[in-house]
Amino acid sequence: MPPRKRAATQQGELFSASTPQEIRAILWKAADQLRGSMDAAQYKEFVLGLVFLKYVSDAFEERRLEIAAELEEEGIPEHRRAAFLEEQDSYTEENVFWVPEKARWKYIADNAASTPDGVGKLIDDAMGEIMRENTPLTGVLPQIFNRDNVDQKRLKGLVDLISDARFTGGEEKTAQDVLGETYEYFLEQFARAEGKRAGEFYTPKSVVELLVEILEPYKGRVYDPCCGSGGMFVQAQKFVEARKGHDHTHDLAVYGQEANERTWRLAKMNLAIHGMDPEGVGKRWADTFSDDKLPDLKADFVLANPPFNLHPWDRRTDDRRWKFGVPPAGNANFAWIQHILSKLGDRGMAGVVLANGSMSSQQSGEGEIRKAIVDADLVACMVALPGNLFRTTAIPACLWFLARHKGVQGAEATSDRRGEVLFIDAREMGEMVNRTERVLTPEDVERIADTFHAWRGTASARKKKLTYEDVPGFAYSAKLQEIAKHDYVLTPGRYVGAAEVEEDPDAEPLDEKITRLTKELFEHFDESKRLEAIVREQLGRIG
Repeated sequence: MPPRKRAATQQGELFSASTPQEIRAILWKAADQLRGSMDAAQYKEFVLGLVFLKYVSDAFEERRLEIAAELEEEGIPEHRRAAFLEEQDSYTEENVFWVPEKARWKYIADNAASTPDGVGKLIDDAMGEIMRENTPLTGVLPQIFNRDNVDQKRLKGLVDLISDARFTGGEEKTAQDVLGETYEYFLEQFARAEGKRAGEFYTPKSVVELLVEILEPYKGRVYDPCCGSGGMFVQAQKFVEARKGHDHTHDLAVYGQEANERTWRLAKMNLAIHGMDPEGVGKRWADTFSDDKLPDLKADFVLANPPFNLHPWDRRTDDRRWKFGVPPAGNANFAWIQHILSKLGDRGMAGVVLANGSMSSQQSGEGEIRKAIVDADLVACMVALPGNLFRTTAIPACLWFLARHKGVQGAEATSDRRGEVLFIDAREMGEMVNRTERVLTPEDVERIADTFHAWRGTASARKKKLTYEDVPGFAYSAKLQEIAKHDYVLTPGRYVGAAEVEEDPDAEPLDEKITRLTKELFEHFDESKRLEAIVREQLGRIG
């Protein structure tokens, strides 16, 4: 189908769309036609860059309307208002990026058809101007829209679609909220499309939700040493907003580091689009092991999904982070754990996604490192996850929850769990959403999180009147001495035992069932012998 006709068709679909979900799906379909000869990483920047440009422009225009209303209330004459509307501080003091006139979405949309160099040149120039005016975005925004591999007609069609999209979510959501959700939706779509390559920037949503629900990061410093596109930070912010309201989202300060340049750019944009400080992920990408950008940070919470079984990695045997043993060169799992432990404050907690091998491996000294960490009473909880959660890898995964302080913490935790570890076996949980992908349902997340909070005696558990009990096949609280008897293997299946099978009151008594089945077996045997005899007789006649 020719580009112009296709664009018109998509525009018709857009006008008929009634929900943000439908709009996102239409925009994704339209954007996908621009893939051309771009590689996956470049295309990801291309599409998400457009969404970000629309976001900063909408946020700017929304703030502009607020300022105009304030000026009118103050009785400022209309002819004098224009000067006030161009005061940059009026925007930046409200955490809104300053957008120069020719970088505003309306200017781009209005001039897209008449610009001789094409709409791509307008967009590249807009990205450059925004970066020049907003230091936190320096070097972040993509300027790749005016290249030979970009179909300018289709790009204009996409700009028209984004211009016409009703980015509203009703009275409770602003256009910027919905654009933030669009950014997340596109990240997830890229993860689906890229498969294994997506692991560096995307963690499945239900896994992130589980980490956050267990840690409950209401306020303080949140750190992610391999932050990808910043999804852990976004979910932490959503948790606070859902529990305490939007005004408390700034109770969190986020700090992260990312080694991949393009992924780091996505994280900067993701933080900005969700109203968080893009400086939280640093002024430059860098490898956490070779160039720790936050050597003195002490975090209240750490959320992390490091690359599974990473090798090779930048290993130095004299690194001060290896308090429990030097990690092997062939696997960085225990390098990540020890790095994270080095970042935890006195009452800090961490939730880490790792490959299942981290729970039981005895190779290259890993067993001794795990033993030292357990003996130091730094492991609070281990969760075995179901398979098929991670579309980026077939490696089975688990969650480690580490804690500096497992004793009574006043209102925050009333159960003294020093010398104990909670084991949760969630391998049978979740539901398949397609042939290859499983997700944890909200009920699954709630059950696992409630079990942990009941065990710790947290405020959320007391509010729900939860009390902890071991559940065979699902949850068990083990003493360190018991773990030592299992050679410090932390696989939950070793501790939780088998699930209890509920008895059916209408079920056939066992002795009667055995008698019946034995009788049926002999009857089948006799019938088989009879049929065999008949067959032999017939074969004999034929012979």
